[in-house]
Amino acid sequence: MMQLRTIHRILSVLILILFSSSCASDLDYNQVNDIKLEPVIISNLAYFDVEANQFVTGGVEQNVIFDAPTVDVFSEKFFTEKLNRIDLFFEINNTINRSYRIDLVFLDRNNQPVHSSNFIVPAYSGAENIVTKTETFQNASLDLLKRTIKITFRLTMLAGPPLSESSVGNLKLRSGVTAYFVVE
Repeated sequence: MMQLRTIHRILSVLILILFSSSCASDLDYNQVNDIKLEPVIISNLAYFDVEANQFVTGGVEQNVIFDAPTVDVFSEKFFTEKLNRIDLFFEINNTINRSYRIDLVFLDRNNQPVHSSNFIVPAYSGAENIVTKTETFQNASLDLLKRTIKITFRLTMLAGPPLSESSVGNLKLRSGVTAYFVVE
């Protein structure tokens, strides 16, 4: 019986020693230099909601509405150095019985165009009327986009039934940006 207790104690000590010791290795703090993060940021870009009667002033149709919001995010060093790609998403919902041409012009600090895009939005005919467009900027096109400080929105109403100050419907744009970064 005594031998059994001694063996039991020895085994207990051995197990305790075995679990008390741990493996350790030297830490390599240089691994921090190998970290590569690829964050993605999603944000709203622009929004408008133009009612049909806003295309009429004093009983006369206005074929063009123009706006040029400032989007000067590229003056930040982080954006210019770490940005890898941008996707711009545009969605137009037209409930006006007229077709429209949407022109987007990206301007630099000297109001010079660096990129342009356009799309046609058909007239509303009673069914859902949503037009979408996505533009991707990478490499050379991204370098051009980085010079942008304003985006002009020009809405041109195309031929169709006349509008009046009591016309109903809306032309709604919503847009977003998805920015892909590489931080090393």
